[in-house]
Amino acid sequence: MSLKPSLILASSSRYRRELLSRLRLPFTAISPDVDETPQPGETPEALALRLSVAKAMAVAANRPGSIVIGSDQVATVDGQPIGKPGDFPRALAQLQALSGQIVEFHSALAVTDGQRVEKADIITRCRFRRLTDQEIEAYLHAEEPYDTAGSAKAESLGIALMESIQSDDPTAIIGLPLIALTGMLVRFGLDPLDAPGAPA
Repeated sequence: MSLKPSLILASSSRYRRELLSRLRLPFTAISPDVDETPQPGETPEALALRLSVAKAMAVAANRPGSIVIGSDQVATVDGQPIGKPGDFPRALAQLQALSGQIVEFHSALAVTDGQRVEKADIITRCRFRRLTDQEIEAYLHAEEPYDTAGSAKAESLGIALMESIQSDDPTAIIGLPLIALTGMLVRFGLDPLDAPGAPA
């Protein structure tokens, strides 16, 4: 029986670590050293894909023989990127602007063994319901989503801000599209349903 390659998540995000653990494949997480500055004229979608590949390749360069996952997410409204607010005043202004709007989340994904690279951009469209300032402030005090693009954590109370969510992958909005990822991992020889030694 051949030894399976080690799996590495090129991320410091606890959200992505929690998501990947659902597949019950043993993995380690390593924070990639990648400059995330957008290139001139680069679209948000292209930025997310480029960074997901760059993160995976940066870690793979130091871990030969491993399978490395890179991911990046960019939120946009009418094609314009939305960043992480960082604090309460910016989050308040962001959610006031997003009230009643459709936000597209580009959850880019890359998997590499250092030679071959597979990548994909999974799009989630979230329509925010029309929100009062009181509702927005109550949400922000309850969840403090200041490290999240769009100021809304859809995996928890942020779902109450939404009117609808459309996506081919329900985990993409949280930051790691597990359906697309599973297909990629299988093609690299790591099938989550063939992992008897995986933790429960």
